[in-house]
Amino acid sequence: MEKSAQKVWDNCLKIIRDNINHQSYETWFQPIRPLRLVDNVLTIQVPSQFFYEWLEEHYIDLLKKTIKKELGTSGRLEYSVLIDNTGNNTDPFSIIMPTSNRSATKNPGVSLPLTLKGTTKIIPDPFVIPGLQKVKINSQLIERYSFDNFIEGDCNRLARSAGLAIAKNPGKTSFNPLFIYSKVGLGKSHLAHAIGLEVKNNFPEKTVLYVNTDQFMAQYIESVRNNNVNDFTNFYQIIDVLIIDDIHFLTGKEKTQDIFFHIFNQLHQKSKQLIITSDRPPVEIEGIESRLLSRFKWGLTADLQTPDLETRVAILQKRLYNDGITMPDNVIEYLAYSITSNIRELEGALISLLAQASLNKKEINIDLARQIVDNFIRSTNKEISIEYIQKVVSQYFDLSVEEMNSKTRRRNIVQARQLAMYFAKEHTKASLTTIGLHCGNKDHATVLHACRTVRNLVETDKKFKSYFNELERIIKH
Repeated sequence: MEKSAQKVWDNCLKIIRDNINHQSYETWFQPIRPLRLVDNVLTIQVPSQFFYEWLEEHYIDLLKKTIKKELGTSGRLEYSVLIDNTGNNTDPFSIIMPTSNRSATKNPGVSLPLTLKGTTKIIPDPFVIPGLQKVKINSQLIERYSFDNFIEGDCNRLARSAGLAIAKNPGKTSFNPLFIYSKVGLGKSHLAHAIGLEVKNNFPEKTVLYVNTDQFMAQYIESVRNNNVNDFTNFYQIIDVLIIDDIHFLTGKEKTQDIFFHIFNQLHQKSKQLIITSDRPPVEIEGIESRLLSRFKWGLTADLQTPDLETRVAILQKRLYNDGITMPDNVIEYLAYSITSNIRELEGALISLLAQASLNKKEINIDLARQIVDNFIRSTNKEISIEYIQKVVSQYFDLSVEEMNSKTRRRNIVQARQLAMYFAKEHTKASLTTIGLHCGNKDHATVLHACRTVRNLVETDKKFKSYFNELERIIKH
């Protein structure tokens, strides 16, 4: 029975949905419409040139694989891109764009196999065939996760500096191993990739490999099943720079820990560089042998903290610059103030904003940003920060944050500062002392007095109550 375009695309979406996160699926694939299937070429309609470029940049590998799974090796995909021509007072029209031969910079959710390339044939990972002399290994590094795109700030300066030192002299510094830890979304994987890329740039002859712990475990289990554990071990012992991501997933995996222990020892004794990431420091990782944890502490243990406001703004500006996109400064600041705890979520909000503006042909402004942030934060449990509250209050009263936190006793400024203290106490987990330090270097008693004053004014001053209610709505929004 002949397949229809809709049926083929529906089957593709089932695969795509299982390989990317829900937010990405809704943003980039739900707006797509299948148009026709002719001679094994599926044509899909995308809402804008921006959509087309994003799909080609990030999901082309996934799209090609799903199309070939549905239509066979001769199956192909092309795009019908809607072009907005309202500026010329004519209806929108479509242009047909073929898929490119490029590979995606990152295919979220799809594991990338290691590949060993010999002089005459390709050998499946992760084993070195006896007698094979020259081996080229797919490093699995993501090109866009470079040092150029890793914004330096107080939150990451130590780890970044150590990474640059390693890249100039891998295996020969006192930072071996380099153990990087942080909460999710603060850039530890990015930094690990950046170090690997920089080593490859400086030392093209060195073998660099990035592998996440789940991959490592799966490869080890496969080697046990195939009775070639020695080949597995030999493979890892030829690596010059080994990057192991999310080592905490080794918890409870005694056999895998044992094999990694021996690989670690061999590499370290040969002055090969090890870079390890985790979501917690070694001392807090449970279920991993003490002899392995002690080795993690041999070099440098560095954490990545939550980026401050200036760093978050710089991250957004760099991302926009790299993509060749301009955006009003107040929108960038709004995003940076609104999403404070996770770089990944911050960039996700930016991408959602760009996608919505492109999809709905809307101007990127503060109102659209508020809609996006509201929806985004609703699903990511936004944590309101003191600095965000200060920004909202100061803008509401047409003041700068510095002016609001100054020592002046002018009534309007004092009330603005007191409101900021009150909302910080109500909406953050910060202590009174911390709130006071942020609000003009006041002590905790001043913060308590401010909170009492605000409550009294809300009950006795109608104008002040209207300020209060409006600010409460904006902050919660």
